[in-house]
Amino acid sequence: MSDPISTFFAAELPVANQQLSTSLQLKGVRIALCLCLALVGTGCGLHLPTKTDDVVPTSNKMPSPMFNDGYSADAEAPFVVEPRTAMAGDSKRSDFGSERASRRTRDMADWVVNSGDNRNLPFAIVDKIDAKVYVFGEDGKLNGAAPVLLGIGKGDDVAPGVGSMRMGLIPPEHRTTPAGRFEARMGRNAKDKEILWVDYDNAISMHPVVTSNPKERRLERLNTPTPDDNRISFGCINVPTDFFKNVVHSAFSGTSGIVYVLPETKRYGET
Repeated sequence: MSDPISTFFAAELPVANQQLSTSLQLKGVRIALCLCLALVGTGCGLHLPTKTDDVVPTSNKMPSPMFNDGYSADAEAPFVVEPRTAMAGDSKRSDFGSERASRRTRDMADWVVNSGDNRNLPFAIVDKIDAKVYVFGEDGKLNGAAPVLLGIGKGDDVAPGVGSMRMGLIPPEHRTTPAGRFEARMGRNAKDKEILWVDYDNAISMHPVVTSNPKERRLERLNTPTPDDNRISFGCINVPTDFFKNVVHSAFSGTSGIVYVLPETKRYGET
């Protein structure tokens, strides 16, 4: 004859175990749900795509136009586009006023203003293909533009050792104006003439046009309507004298600035 107590536990224990298991499972679900809600509340957990994930990157995330390989085709023929003036509310765009400029120059100026790459400093863009310089205030508004004379050698790099060589010993093919982004500052050359140092290490500067050698016809070259004869210097950027005094000196005096020299032979991404 079986014990009544043993018979009771034998009958009730499986039911109790099942209820306990069910209770533990429910508690586990509640705990997991609470943890998920806590993680979501703190910004953790899986990230699901939303509309805000598809927004266009902000301007400071945009790559520089110097990395646009499409501009390498510009070297085939210089061109200009119609003037474009900044409109009301268009604070993220450079202001060329009524000045004409190439697409590559305008894109570069817009990028500088959008990205803040000039760090609230005045900046200049030298378009070697069109042989022209554009000087802007820190706000991206054009202060002035002028033709330039550039290195007689076509290319975007500086030959090794050129900066320490006597000028007369530099071969014509090495007399290039380097392309790139340069932090510039006013200074003086060995003859105590005021200049804007662009690439100090390689002795590249922007300065008033040199007229000491009449055979080079530098003034005449600046005044011709095309850039075809603007390659004559050892690499420095020659500008009209009045332009240097009234625009370059005015913009960069007492402060540093940025000079962007656009490439003419290399792909922008290699500059």
